[in-house]
Amino acid sequence: MNPLEVSLEGQVAVITGGGGGIGRGIALTLAQAGANIVIAEIVPERAAEVGARVRALGRRALPVVMDMMDCEQISTLIAKADDEFGRIDILVNNAGGVSGRPFLEQSERSWRRHIDINFVSMLACTHAAAPIMIRGGRGGAIVNIASSEGSRAAPNFAVYAACKAGMISFTKTMALELSGHGIRVNCLAPDHTITPGMMGNRTGPVDEGQWRKRSPEEEDAFLRSIPLQRFGVVEECGRAALFLCSQASDYISGVTLPIDGGTSAASGWVRGRDGRWTLQEGLSFGSAR
Repeated sequence: MNPLEVSLEGQVAVITGGGGGIGRGIALTLAQAGANIVIAEIVPERAAEVGARVRALGRRALPVVMDMMDCEQISTLIAKADDEFGRIDILVNNAGGVSGRPFLEQSERSWRRHIDINFVSMLACTHAAAPIMIRGGRGGAIVNIASSEGSRAAPNFAVYAACKAGMISFTKTMALELSGHGIRVNCLAPDHTITPGMMGNRTGPVDEGQWRKRSPEEEDAFLRSIPLQRFGVVEECGRAALFLCSQASDYISGVTLPIDGGTSAASGWVRGRDGRWTLQEGLSFGSAR
């Protein structure tokens, strides 16, 4: 889908965590389709860079440097968007983060930080932005960015996965509660998408030159676990979000769309080193492709 063929002309989109990775990809794709963009981002350089890119596309941008774990700052973010544009048509709840650790080794502080950034931020943004959509009387679109971990076991990521499962459930309930106002609520569930955080670039400007390099063995193991045999890129999440925000999906609400190269369908099946599908290395089924 060419973003230029789907028009969001004149609409206003709020993207949380919009300065890097999937949020950045979504922000720029929606701007290409005509939307003005509010970028909520904790890293100042990233907020500024995406704002400049949006303006270069001929759209208005409002970068807001803030902490998505602070509900007061979230209320201020939505108020700023309303003051600047007088409307909100799209909300993308993308802010999140994770660090891997067995649950019994994870502190209460760590649980709460995971819950605040991945789950509470979505609740607070939706609670603040939906009334503005309702006031406008034009309907709207909310897209929550979950994860494949929200629908499968996730050793070392228990709290993060629980938050993403909660996000998927919340999406379904909000799709019903907001349906009478013409507001559609859907969810994306990415997996194995290349982002700065995934590549060790968690702070400062997005700089691909500083990204860590995987060993050939690690790269091979990853790619054999992905049916399409490549990593996803943030622009693919951007195009999926554009679809869910546009008239192309007018009759779609309450769904979770995997953006994962087929990993959710695979359900544990991977390619062995011999190219055969297997549930365990060394135990193959079917024929090589």
